[in-house]
Amino acid sequence: MTPTPPRALIAEDEPLLAAALQHELAQAWPALQIVATVGDGLSATQQALALQPDVLFFDIRMPGQTGLDAAAELADAWPAGKPFPALVFVTAYDQYAVQAFEAQAVDYLLKPVQAARLQKTVQKLQLGLTSQAPAAINLEAKLEATMAQLRHLLAAPGVASAPPPAAPASGAAPLTMIQASSGSQIHMVPVADVLYFEAADKYVRVLTAMREFLIRTPLKDLIAQLDPQVFWQIHRSTLVRAGSITTVTRDEAGKLHLELAGRPEKLPVSRLYAHLFKAM
Repeated sequence: MTPTPPRALIAEDEPLLAAALQHELAQAWPALQIVATVGDGLSATQQALALQPDVLFFDIRMPGQTGLDAAAELADAWPAGKPFPALVFVTAYDQYAVQAFEAQAVDYLLKPVQAARLQKTVQKLQLGLTSQAPAAINLEAKLEATMAQLRHLLAAPGVASAPPPAAPASGAAPLTMIQASSGSQIHMVPVADVLYFEAADKYVRVLTAMREFLIRTPLKDLIAQLDPQVFWQIHRSTLVRAGSITTVTRDEAGKLHLELAGRPEKLPVSRLYAHLFKAM
């Protein structure tokens, strides 16, 4: 039986760079089929789910959603029992991103893509695909390893955003008070009253047992100011007070949802953070 040719998706918002990468891949890996080329993170996720390619080349900085966020969303939605694609991130030179990729053993390409460097990536991908007979590997363990890599990369400063600012003074105390808006008023909200934070468009919702407020501080910046033992990230857009979690349930599709004392909502837990709730 003739083996199925490997298939790849390219997500790159600059058409000339996408065409250049496709040209270089045709030279380095003639058997590789490029099944789609998209220009934003949302399309990358949608097309990858629809086409289920073997390899993903994701640009880090794209409109609407970074390549890293797109990969995390894709991993969360990836169907059970299907091997997750090999990931290669494409980025302009950035020492912080490169250090993070190397620390997590995640393959990357620097723009403009050089033929010699791409050849090394192709060899690595070919080796991985030929040794990836689905019956011989634990797909769940492999996906969890990918999740762990993505968790570290999402938390690494400067990977998908600007380089990190100067380090804060050591021993800086966690945030204790938030200036938040509700209508036309500014409220001083004690962090001790907050049950969860949720990113929503240009704002972050701040939820207490009785009220909802809005702040403009990005969730990623907020995470750095909160005690990680007190607030757990359960989704790319959600932080919850760990001490207020009452129950965690799994639905028929295997998705986790949790409930907080004092709030009526059921909050989804992404696959990326499901490891927090493994039974003791």
